[in-house]
Amino acid sequence: MIKMKKLLVFGLGICVAFAFASCKSSESAYKKAYEKAKQQETTQPVSQTAANDVTPVVAAPVQTNNPSPASAPVQGAARQERVSVVSGSGLQDYSVVCGSFGVKTNADNLKRFLDGEGYSSIVVFNSDNNMYRVIVSSFADYAAAQQARDAFKAKYPNRSDFQGAWLLYRLN
Repeated sequence: MIKMKKLLVFGLGICVAFAFASCKSSESAYKKAYEKAKQQETTQPVSQTAANDVTPVVAAPVQTNNPSPASAPVQGAARQERVSVVSGSGLQDYSVVCGSFGVKTNADNLKRFLDGEGYSSIVVFNSDNNMYRVIVSSFADYAAAQQARDAFKAKYPNRSDFQGAWLLYRLN
C-alpha cells in the first residue's frame, strides 16, 4: 500500500514536471504582441501636420422650410418656422428663442425659470420638427429682436445654453 502511494506521488511529480517543461516561455502572447507593436511604432516615422496646414471647419447654414423670398419679409439670419402658441401670450413676427426641446415638460421648466427672471416667456410648438421652442421675447421688427437677443446673451455670459439663442420668424 505504501509502495503504491509512493508510486502515485512519483507519477504526479513527473506529470507536473512535464507540464512545466512543455511551456515555451514565461512571456504571455499579449506581451509579445505589445513588444512587436512598440517596435513597429519606433521604426515607422510619425507624420505630423504643421499648424498652418490645418483647414478651418465652417458651419453650414441651417436649412429650414423656407417659403419663396417674396412671401416673407425676413431680414438677416432669422430662422423661419410655423409655430403655434402652447403657453404664454404676445407672440409677434420675430422672436428670440433660447431653448428647444422635444419634451414639453422641459420647455415648461425653462419658461418657469425665465418668468422668475422677469421675462414674459412663451412656449410654442413646431409640428414640422416636433419641437417645443421657448421664446424669451417677441417683437414686430427684426432689429428690435436682434438687439434683444444680443442683450439676453450678454446678461447670461456663463450660460452656454443661452449663448445659442437665435431669432425665429413666425410663418402664418
